[in-house]
Amino acid sequence: MQTVAVLPAYNEADTIGPVIEGTREHVEEIVVVDDGSSDGTADLARERGATVIEHVFNTGVGGAVRTGYRYAIENDYDFVLQIDADGQHDPAEIPRLLEAAVDADMVIASRYRNGSLAEYSFVRRAGIRFFTDVVNVLGSVDVTDVTSGFRVYRVEALADILHRSDDHWAVEQTLEAARRDQRIVEVSVAMPTRETGESQFTLETFVRYPFRMMDVVLRVLLFR
Repeated sequence: MQTVAVLPAYNEADTIGPVIEGTREHVEEIVVVDDGSSDGTADLARERGATVIEHVFNTGVGGAVRTGYRYAIENDYDFVLQIDADGQHDPAEIPRLLEAAVDADMVIASRYRNGSLAEYSFVRRAGIRFFTDVVNVLGSVDVTDVTSGFRVYRVEALADILHRSDDHWAVEQTLEAARRDQRIVEVSVAMPTRETGESQFTLETFVRYPFRMMDVVLRVLLFR
C-alpha cells in the first residue's frame, strides 16, 4: 500500500517541521505544496526531506491540495493522506486513518465524533454543521464533519472526484463521492483549535455560506 502525504502550507514555518517528522514514518513520501509562502516554509520543508511544490502566488487550500492530489495520481500512488501543516492534525492518528482506508475510498477524520469541537467558536461550528447537513441531504449519506481537512483517499477513486473549485473543495469532493456511491468512512479524531495563525471561519464567511453552497451544488449536480 503505497501512500503519499500531502501538506498544503501557507506561511507555516513555525509548525511544519514537527508535522513532517511525525508523518514520515507512516508514508512513503511527503509532498509539501507551498502556497506562495513568504516565511521560508518551502526551504524548511526541503531541509526536513519533503518533496516541495511551490505555487508562485497563494491559491488557497483548495488549489494547494489539488496540486498535491495530481502529484499522487501522476505518480501512481495507492493512497493519499492529507494533513494540515499547522499542527492541528496529530500525525499519531495516521495509522488509524490508513487502516480504515483499506476498505474505503475516502476516510474523514471527524471532530464531531468526540468532544474536541467544543473548543471551536459558534460561527465555525455552525459553518461545519451547515455544509455537513447539505451534503447529507443531497448525497444521501450520513457524515458528521464534511469540512475536515484530515483525510485519506484511495487514489483510484480520487481521480473521479477531483474538485474544480478552490472554495469549499472538501464539500464538493464529498458530495461528488456520495453521488458516485464511493465508500466514505469516518474515524473519530480530536482536533484542538490551532495555536498560531488565523482561522478561515469568520462571521463574514458564515454570511456568505448559502451563496457559496449554491455554487458548489450546481457544480456537482449540473456540470459534473
